[in-house]
Amino acid sequence: MTRFKTLSTLACGLLLAGAAQASALEQFKSFVASTKAAKGEFSQRQIKNVDGVSKTSAPSTGTFMFARPGKFIWTYQKPYEQLLQADGEQLFIYDKDLNQVTVKKLGDALGSSPAAILFGSNDLDKNFTLSEAGSKEGLEWLKATPKAKDSSFEQISIGLRNGLPEAMELKDAFGQVSILAFNKFEKNPALTATSFKFVMPKGADVFKQ
Repeated sequence: MTRFKTLSTLACGLLLAGAAQASALEQFKSFVASTKAAKGEFSQRQIKNVDGVSKTSAPSTGTFMFARPGKFIWTYQKPYEQLLQADGEQLFIYDKDLNQVTVKKLGDALGSSPAAILFGSNDLDKNFTLSEAGSKEGLEWLKATPKAKDSSFEQISIGLRNGLPEAMELKDAFGQVSILAFNKFEKNPALTATSFKFVMPKGADVFKQ
């Protein structure tokens, strides 16, 4: 379940001409204002400091889909099949190997977590202090520092290009870093009222928190 810690604690651009030259903050605010829903693919790596040596995990890959506020499906396909899904009211964490589902109230869980960046409301200034973080690897970077003192994350960085987020770096209070890369990002796809309805797997053990 540690793969979900980033996102469950967790458990979130208006494409102008010349957007690539726009600042990260301009690109990001335009993205948030114009993107009510999206879908795409992701890869995720974790970097841990072990005895002074940085060790990078093998990548996890999968797909995502979200609709603001608070509805999303985050699916890990490799190396293990796992699912994180929210319907706006409840959060479901499904481990396929164990056939186990954990159910939590979504409530204000998004708050100042990284998930709020993609999946939450547009009121980001309420929960984050946003600032420019320069250019790196062809992306314009934005730093989002949670205002909540009890946040599990010290810093969240978002890399943007052409008005879309292509990467996120999440640093937690223990110095561990999760790196996310997004591709095939599609804005405002057609979704139905049942797109985020969770279907309980047959025979699954259910735990409510």
